[in-house]
Amino acid sequence: MVLFTSSVYNTMTAGRNVTTFKHLCKDGRLREALYTLNATQDRADSYAYVSLLKVCIQNKALQDGTLIHAHIEKRGFNANRLLGNTLLNLYVKCGNLKHARRVFDRMPERDVCSWTVMIAAYSRHGFPEEAWSLFHEMPKTGIQPNQFAFSSVLLTCANMASLEKGIEIHRQIERSGFESDVVVATALVDMYAKCGSIEKARELFDKMHQSDIVSWNAMITGYAQNGLVDEALKLFKQMPERDAFSWTGMIAGYAQNGLLEEALKLFNEMPHRTVVSWNAMISGLAHHDRGTEALKLFEQMQSAGVKPNSNTFVGILPVCANLAVFEQGMQIHEKIKRFGFQSHVPVANALVDMYAKCGCIQKAREVFDEMPQRNVVSWTTMIVAYAMHGFGRESLVVFEQMIEDGMIPDHITFVGVLTACSRAGLVNEGYGYFNQMVRKYNILPVLEHYRCMVDLLGRAGHLDEAFDFVKEMPVKPDAVLWICLLGACRLHNNVELAECAAEYISELDPQNTAPYVLLSNIYAAARRWSDIAKLRKMMKDRGLKKTPACSWIEVNNQVHAFFVGDGIDAKLQNAIQKG
Repeated sequence: MVLFTSSVYNTMTAGRNVTTFKHLCKDGRLREALYTLNATQDRADSYAYVSLLKVCIQNKALQDGTLIHAHIEKRGFNANRLLGNTLLNLYVKCGNLKHARRVFDRMPERDVCSWTVMIAAYSRHGFPEEAWSLFHEMPKTGIQPNQFAFSSVLLTCANMASLEKGIEIHRQIERSGFESDVVVATALVDMYAKCGSIEKARELFDKMHQSDIVSWNAMITGYAQNGLVDEALKLFKQMPERDAFSWTGMIAGYAQNGLLEEALKLFNEMPHRTVVSWNAMISGLAHHDRGTEALKLFEQMQSAGVKPNSNTFVGILPVCANLAVFEQGMQIHEKIKRFGFQSHVPVANALVDMYAKCGCIQKAREVFDEMPQRNVVSWTTMIVAYAMHGFGRESLVVFEQMIEDGMIPDHITFVGVLTACSRAGLVNEGYGYFNQMVRKYNILPVLEHYRCMVDLLGRAGHLDEAFDFVKEMPVKPDAVLWICLLGACRLHNNVELAECAAEYISELDPQNTAPYVLLSNIYAAARRWSDIAKLRKMMKDRGLKKTPACSWIEVNNQVHAFFVGDGIDAKLQNAIQKG
C-alpha cells in the first residue's frame, strides 16, 4: 500500500517535481510518482491525476488507485469529465463494478464514453440486464450512442441470447446510420450467430463493404457455435489472412461439437498459441468429461510461460469441482489471488461452485461473502450449494437476502430454492415458492421445477400426492422425473407405486438400468426374492448391464479413476508410486 509521505521529496522544487512526476508516470514507476505528486501539494491538476491513474490501470493496481481517488476527494478536487472517465476506467479494468457505478452516478457530466464504458463493463462481467437498462437510459440524458455503444449493447443481446432485443437494436442502428461501420457490422454478425440466426449473420457478413479479420473470425466462430463445423472450416481456408483468434475459433468449434481429436490436432499445429487458444482447448476437454487432460493442459500452459486470464480460471475450476480435487482447487485459488482475479464475478462464482462440490461449504461461503459485487449466478450458486449439502433453511435465508438486495431470481434460482425445500422437508414452503415463481416472477415452470416438486413430495412421504402431481402436469414427464418418484418409493417402501413408476421409465428409456436396480432394492426390502429373480432375467434378456461405479482420488496432484473390479490394491499402489 502506498503512503503519501513527502519527506524524501520536500527539498525538491515544484518545477522539478512536475518534471520528475511526468517521467515516472511515463516509466510506469507508480509508487515513486505517488510520492512526487504528494510533494507538489496544491499544484497538482487533473492531468497529473489522470497520468497517475493511467499507471494504476496499466498495472491493475486497484489499491493504489483507490488511494489516489481518496486523495483527490480529500483535496476537494472537482472531478472533470476526463478525470471521471479515467476513474471509471480504473475500477472497470480492475473488475470493481460497484465502485465504477458509484463513480458513474456521481459524475457531474458524462459523455458517450462514460456510458459506453459502463455498459460494456456490465456486459462483460455477466450483468446483461443492467447493461440493457443503462443503454436505454442514455438517450434520455441527451447522449446518443456511437458505434462502440452499439457494439457493446449487441454483445449484451448475444450474452442474453435474445434475438428479439438484438433485432430492436439493429433497427436503431439502421436509423442512426451506423450499419456500414465495420465495428458495428461485426457486432451484428456476432449477435445474430450467437442468437442462432446463422443465415442472417452470413447475409450481413456478405453485405459488408469493408470486412476485416475480426469480421471473418466472428463468422467462423458463429458457424462453429451453431454446429456447422464444415462451413466454418471452409471459411477458415478462404481467409485472406489468419491470426490467433482465427485458429482459436476453429479449435473452439471442433471442441464444442465433440471433435476433440481434430481440435487437439489443430491446436498442436498452431504457429503461435495465445492464452485464448489454451483456454478454448482446456474448456473443450473439460466440457466433454476429459478433466484430467484439461488439468494436464493447464499445467503445460503455465510451463510454456503463458499467463492465465480470468477465462482460464473459469474454464479450469469446474474440472476441480467435477473431480472433487480439493487440493488442486486450493492451489488454483492461490493463483487467482496472485493474478488479481478474485474480484472478477465469473471467477468468484466458479470458486464458490468448486468449493461447494468439493464438500467445503464454509470456504464456499467465505468466497461468496468476500465478493465486491454479485450477479444472479452468484446468489444462485450459493443457494444451490447450501441445498445440495442439506442446509435447506440456510439456502432459503440466502434467497431472501438476494430478494432484499434487489436481485431478480431466474428459473435456475428456483430450482435451487425448491431443492432446498425438498432437502429440508418444507412441503408448504415449497408450494409457496413454486407459486411465487409463477405468479410474482412470471417464470413458466419447466421439467426441472416439476422434478423438484415431485422429489419434495416424495421425500416427505406424500407419494399419492406426488403421483397425482405428475399426472396433472402440463408437460410430459421424462424418465428422470419418474426416477425421482421411484427413489421416494424405495425410501418409503411403496412397492405398488414403485412398479408403476418403473414401468413408465422402461417405456421412456429402455436402456436405463436405474429402475431395475431401484426396484430390485425395493423387492429386497419386502423380501420378494422371486420378483428379484424375474427382474434379473428381464435385464439379461434385454442385454442390460449395470454401469460399474467409479471413484476418483487425488495423489500428489494427480487424479486417478477407479472402477468396480479394477483390482484396487495393485492399482492404488501403482498410483502412489507414480505420484
